[in-house]
Amino acid sequence: MLTIYELNKENYLIPSQAQDNLKLHALSNALWLDLVDPTEEERALMETQHRLPLPETEDVEEIEASARSYQDEAGLHIHSLFLHTVEDRRRNSSVAFTLHEGQLITLREREIPAFRLMRMRAKRQPGMALDAVSILLALFEIKIDDLADTLEEVYTGLERTSNHVLEENDDPIESDIDELAMHEDTNGKVRLCLLDTQRALTFLLRHGKLSADHAETARELLRDIESLLPHNSFVFDKINFLMNAAMGFISIEQNKIIKIFSIAAVVFLPPTMIASIYGMNFALMPELNWGLGYPWALGLMALSGVTPYLLFKRKGWL
Repeated sequence: MLTIYELNKENYLIPSQAQDNLKLHALSNALWLDLVDPTEEERALMETQHRLPLPETEDVEEIEASARSYQDEAGLHIHSLFLHTVEDRRRNSSVAFTLHEGQLITLREREIPAFRLMRMRAKRQPGMALDAVSILLALFEIKIDDLADTLEEVYTGLERTSNHVLEENDDPIESDIDELAMHEDTNGKVRLCLLDTQRALTFLLRHGKLSADHAETARELLRDIESLLPHNSFVFDKINFLMNAAMGFISIEQNKIIKIFSIAAVVFLPPTMIASIYGMNFALMPELNWGLGYPWALGLMALSGVTPYLLFKRKGWL
């Protein structure tokens, strides 16, 4: 789907009225061309208008720095990761940005909440997006704000998990391992987005020929990222600590069970030995013809079992 945005007289960024017909003059006058999983017709139209091929999904997903940020005769190209939720799981998706002759072209495979929020703000705040670079910086600002909110959500979830793991309770903590793994995955994706955005903004500052205001905005966004990275590292450390603590508690519980089985084996070993002795079928055994032989054997078995139990109890092993 191709959506064409332009500024109206009141400096609101709005969808072009001519976009249903996909007219070339609408593309020429557009400030922002937003493509979401474009059709072959839309790709051909863009290539006809701008004489540049749109990148394929494989190109957008490249991880090399030279493939994610570069400049050529077609303009400035930046591929950046955006974090979003798919089926209750956090996912990173790459978005291709191209600054070409005062226009911003964005290409992505799916809808991303940051773009929806950008459209809503641009409709309500006049002058928010007066040129292509300001739209790009606004999208990066929305992304960084969303990453900060995600870090807060992860930390809040860790606080709940921490209370459950470290407080004394009888509830099993195996489910907390799954929660910690989910938080670690989300925190890792947040860090990847932050570092990717940091590289993109640095590249934009170096090669984008930004105005003084745009350059200052980009530097503020870089400072925001610098402030979030230590918090991200702290969350990683907390996750690792809680994971080790949870695994340690599980090991302690398993050791308690093994200890119970070991003590039970020691307690029942002497009675078993006595029963084995008197269960032998030898003809000449003194106690075979003794009237008190049976009570004597039972007494020995009980005494040999109770004695180690009392000894373990006195030692504090039980």
